[in-house]
Amino acid sequence: MAGKSSTTGVDLSLPIADILRKGTAEAHERAEHSQGAKWLARGELDKEEYVRFLMMVYHVYDAFERALEQHATHPVLSPTHNPGLFARTASISADISYLLGVPEASWKTHPLHVALLTTASPPALTQYVARIEELAAGPDSARLLAHAYVRYLGDLSGGQFIRRRIVKAYGLEDGAGVSFYDFRPLGGASASSTSGTMGDLKKIKEWYREGMNAGVGDDAELKAAILDEAQLAFDYNTALFDALNPPSTTSSSSSDVEIESSLHSPVVSSPPTPPATDLPHAPKVLFEASEPPSEDRLVSLSSVIALVVALSLTHFVLVVGGFTGERGMYKFERVQHWLSSVLGGNPA
Repeated sequence: MAGKSSTTGVDLSLPIADILRKGTAEAHERAEHSQGAKWLARGELDKEEYVRFLMMVYHVYDAFERALEQHATHPVLSPTHNPGLFARTASISADISYLLGVPEASWKTHPLHVALLTTASPPALTQYVARIEELAAGPDSARLLAHAYVRYLGDLSGGQFIRRRIVKAYGLEDGAGVSFYDFRPLGGASASSTSGTMGDLKKIKEWYREGMNAGVGDDAELKAAILDEAQLAFDYNTALFDALNPPSTTSSSSSDVEIESSLHSPVVSSPPTPPATDLPHAPKVLFEASEPPSEDRLVSLSSVIALVVALSLTHFVLVVGGFTGERGMYKFERVQHWLSSVLGGNPA
């Protein structure tokens, strides 16, 4: 599988974090607009298919996390190597076990997993894992940083949006079945059960980008190699999304809307804010009244304004016409007498 983008037009003098943000934009867009990614992000996959997806990413994480551990002292990889904070393999295994309702030690013998590795094995999964193993065994192990970048920053960004959808779609409670998306705060104890807040996740991403920049340094050739590998990682992940089976039923809200990818978000972005409605990217409301103004209140206001205008006009006519004081009363009586005679009435 070859990447569909190149380093053309990318300023390799920039820090690697900025290079990856700019250089993978098109690959990221392809991934997030794939049909499988939309099903996943909207929580539409059948529960069994979501478990199958977790099984696929389990093997991806198992491969590159073992590779990262193997090269933990590599000068490019060591600044971001923090398995106590990032490692996902064990969490994914626990989620699969919970969702299948089987002991964690036995889910790999489940028919769904057996089929995944034999008769129903997606070529994308085989190629993805083989590529990681190739990097781990060869001279280009620094390229593993690209795979960690694409997956880990995705889990910290769009993955948090997906977590909320998965909880709702499958009726999960108390964090069970979604530990894959949980990260403890930066600097917290490894055994801590406290999930990081959105602010904590932002700090983790900032720390990771700083570590990437420090590890890669100013080596332009290395930056180009990692960018190429990141584009390839996005293509592998897009292929995994394409390997997902369509949901048996489609939600009525399944419009073709922009969604958060489970892969990385742009480097300069903040962690996703929980949406104001159940639809992603809901329209922003600058001012929102607690309730719309009632029609009765609008009519009452109009009546008051009309009354004030009428009184003011009447006062103006009385003053200008000289109908004030004793002389005014005399004039008023003469006018009343005249009107009565014109209308056929009896004058007082």
